[in-house]
Amino acid sequence: MTKIALYRKYRPDSFSKILGQDHIVGILKNAVKLERVSHAYLFNGPRGTGKTSAARILAKEVGCSDVDLIEIDAASSRGIEEIRALREAVRFVPLQGDVKVYIIDEVHMLTKEAFNALLKTLEEPPKHVIFILATTEMDKVPDTIVSRCQTFAFRKIPENILRKTIISIAKEEGFEIDDESAGLISLFAEGSFRDAQGVLDQILSLGDSNKNKKIEGKEVRKFLSVPDREMVENFILAILEKKAEEGLKVIQEATKENMDMKAVLKLILRDVRSFLLLRHAPEMKNEIQSTMGEKEFDFIQKYKDTPKPGEMERVLKILLDTYETKNRSYLPQLPLELAFLHIIGEDK
Repeated sequence: MTKIALYRKYRPDSFSKILGQDHIVGILKNAVKLERVSHAYLFNGPRGTGKTSAARILAKEVGCSDVDLIEIDAASSRGIEEIRALREAVRFVPLQGDVKVYIIDEVHMLTKEAFNALLKTLEEPPKHVIFILATTEMDKVPDTIVSRCQTFAFRKIPENILRKTIISIAKEEGFEIDDESAGLISLFAEGSFRDAQGVLDQILSLGDSNKNKKIEGKEVRKFLSVPDREMVENFILAILEKKAEEGLKVIQEATKENMDMKAVLKLILRDVRSFLLLRHAPEMKNEIQSTMGEKEFDFIQKYKDTPKPGEMERVLKILLDTYETKNRSYLPQLPLELAFLHIIGEDK
């Protein structure tokens, strides 16, 4: 039997199940309730943040039947002929109910001619038709199209929401996942439900042979090619204590284990940022704690007051510049080594 992917199995089917987009859900729910639904919407935002799910739910809420819900992938149907066919089709009344909904995903992929053809339909659409356009690249959508739609910006999903969702889905699937694993998956998903669920899907598949149905940090770290907690802490302690040899040893170990240096840097950056937030904004303690495992948070809490004023800000800037630099070196560890030596003052 073909297995259903988690991102499809747990796709939201009502407004109440859309997480992390309250600023959008509230407006759409009121629009339906007050019968003030627009003829055209434009949903923009990063991948995996709920644009298509929200479009389908809105279609259902306005009374569109499955047969009258038409989804078009503009990445594969991007030419003027496809849009001309759409213009002809919108004239026909719905087969069931009072409304037809057209969802055009990746709308930025349409050709210039196709956009011009779509524009005419958006200007004077039939009363029984609603258009919902979705894009990850808003800057590629012509202003003439944007001006004729109600526009909603979907945000990246916060790590704490992703983490709770991952734990909940794992439980539904009969697995127990520890805090570290859920935190790692949510961090590397970069605000995308679909990416987080995709990684979890693969990890659960690896764990199908695990009789106790437990997913632990060791497995997830190996899958993501990231260092264990001890390595990250040792590197940060080497920064705080200005121990060149200790810090370089950590980088050498990560290199030997063929770890992704970007991933290594990402974990270090998360901790350094948490140092700053916990020190300068203690009221954010619960929020920080909700995105990290207990051991990770205890480390931050223990050493947050160790750095001198302004020190961690400088560390964060240097590491962030290193993270954003394209690594063309034949030695992938070299940028991090140079950044580390610069931080502790051994590059003079």
